Amino acid sequence: MVAEMKLFGGTSNPSLTVEVCNYLGIEPGKISASRFSDGEIQIEIGENTRGQEVFVLQSTCPPVNDNLMELLIIMDALRRASTKRITVVVPYYGYARQDRKVKPRAPISAKLVADLITAAGATRVVSMDLHAGQIQGYFNIPVDNIYAAPIILKYIKANMRNHLVIVSPDAGGVERARAFAKRLDASLAIIDKRREAPNVSQAMNIIGEVEGMTAVILDDMVDTAGTLTQAARALKEHGATTIHACCTHPVLSGPAIKRIEDSPLDSLVVANTIPLNDKAKLCKKIIVLSIAELLGETVRRIHNSHSVSTLFV
Repeated sequence: MVAEMKLFGGTSNPSLTVEVCNYLGIEPGKISASRFSDGEIQIEIGENTRGQEVFVLQSTCPPVNDNLMELLIIMDALRRASTKRITVVVPYYGYARQDRKVKPRAPISAKLVADLITAAGATRVVSMDLHAGQIQGYFNIPVDNIYAAPIILKYIKANMRNHLVIVSPDAGGVERARAFAKRLDASLAIIDKRREAPNVSQAMNIIGEVEGMTAVILDDMVDTAGTLTQAARALKEHGATTIHACCTHPVLSGPAIKRIEDSPLDSLVVANTIPLNDKAKLCKKIIVLSIAELLGETVRRIHNSHSVSTLFV
């Protein structure tokens, strides 16, 4: 079923690569990554890929620039080895927040990254819960933006049942929160938030009823956790009895872990698109769900030219 297909993983998330390969019943492709003394990345592909379909799994998570450059070099090595097709699987797409010009003389870095990936030899891109859906249009090759929703919904149904309200931490996430609320037969609330600067936010008002309810804050990523923890405090002040958060990408940079530990959050449920850093691994509030089966099934369907969208019906 998966003959003539290989999956290579970069160094950003090796455990996820192994899990996906186990689902597919194949061995991870042989690849070695090393550094020269000045920090340059050296890649060696350890097996023949001529005329074959190859998938490369690499999240462009911290250290973002190193992981992005490693991905580009892996693709270049495969392209020069006469690989037939190269599908790039980027569970977390770095630079996705820079998807438009917010002021004069600013870059659109998400578009630049798309150009780099295409120029390096990708024939298809798979990503998960892109921060901005329009990033798909930055590529002139097929893009599959898949969703962690089935995994997160399954967890919520099994562990959070009574008097449920799904909370969007800002206006931009309302569509996602509404879709979850509909599937869970839950009510919906929205945090009215004003952002003063990058990674700095302040929760202002709550639109919707949360008093006496189990609140689930839903977002695509948690970076410094400022938005998340302020939302949790606002919910607590408005009478929410239990407060959980669910997100796909646990970036968790800077003061994120301390903020989460000091906040009213009872739990933070994340996917393993990004491996947890050492501090995050020690945080008892963080629960990690695996996306390996979902990614593996997506890879299998792409290889067999089957529908991917039916996974999310």
